[in-house]
Formats: sequence, C-alpha cells, structure tokens
Amino acid sequence: MDAWIPTLLHWLALPEFGLSTVFVIALISATLLPMGSEPAVVGLLQLRPDLFWPAILVATAGNTLGGMISWWLGRMAHQAHQAWQATHPAAAAKAAAMHPQRSRHKQLAHAWLVRWGAKTCLLSWLPIVGDPLCAVAGWLRLPFWACCGYMAIGKFLRYVLMTSAAMWALG
Repeated sequence: MDAWIPTLLHWLALPEFGLSTVFVIALISATLLPMGSEPAVVGLLQLRPDLFWPAILVATAGNTLGGMISWWLGRMAHQAHQAWQATHPAAAAKAAAMHPQRSRHKQLAHAWLVRWGAKTCLLSWLPIVGDPLCAVAGWLRLPFWACCGYMAIGKFLRYVLMTSAAMWALG
C-alpha cells in the first residue's frame, strides 16, 4: 500500500503535473468511489507551498465536477427507474407492495432534502454521506446550477479549512 506514495509525491512535485494530478484525484474522490483527496492536496503543498490557492481552487473545481457527475448519475437513474415503471407496471406495483412504507429515517431524510432543496448540497463535503447526497439531489431533480453552486461553496470551505489545519499541524 505504501509503495504508491513516493510515486504520487513525485508526480505531485512536477510543476506540469502537480495541479492536474490534484484535479483528477479530487474529481475521482467526489464520485461514489471511496477515496480522499486531501492527502494529495497537502502532499503537493508540502512540496510547493506557493501553490496554496491554486491547489485549493483546482481541488475545489475537480471535487465539484465529481459531485456534479454523481448528480447527473442520480438524475439518469431516476429517469431509468421511471421508464422501467412505465414499461413494467405490474412489476412496479409488486415492488411497491413489497416495501409499503419507508423507514422513519428515510422519510425524515427525504422530507429534509425536499424542504431545503439545493442548499443541502452545501453538505456534499461530508464524509460518507456527501457523495450519495449529490446523487440523491439528482434523483430528486434538484436544480443543476443551484446544486453546483452550493457544492462548490461547501467543498471550497472544506479544502480551505482542512488544508490549512493540516499544513499548520505539519508545521
């Protein structure tokens, strides 16, 4: 596992690859794949502290784009589900009968998402729930550009705070 760290640090140290590597890692980590981008940002900044704001902005852009990909996947899944229900009404009715009532937690989460709308995407930076939240926003057909803006704000603030704290801790 530790064998890839020197290679990653080498790529991050190259001026022509450092920021693009951060972008790709941030984009991938914002999808439903379990990966974190903060180590890549902090690694780059350990090697090139002068790139603090460019690294924050590039990571924010990549992470926001990844969140919007998840939003789009949620939207496409909803459309596919609706198409399936329209073409298979008996199977859809049977599936609905098997799960007549959502759990209380699911009901509360759905009500909360509907009530707050695109603003819930401010929380897309949260571990575990943030990435699925983007997909659910797409499923619920929350407005694309509003979700994108709120995601960007939340992710930007996360990168500024977490990267600053990590850089301070590393001295």
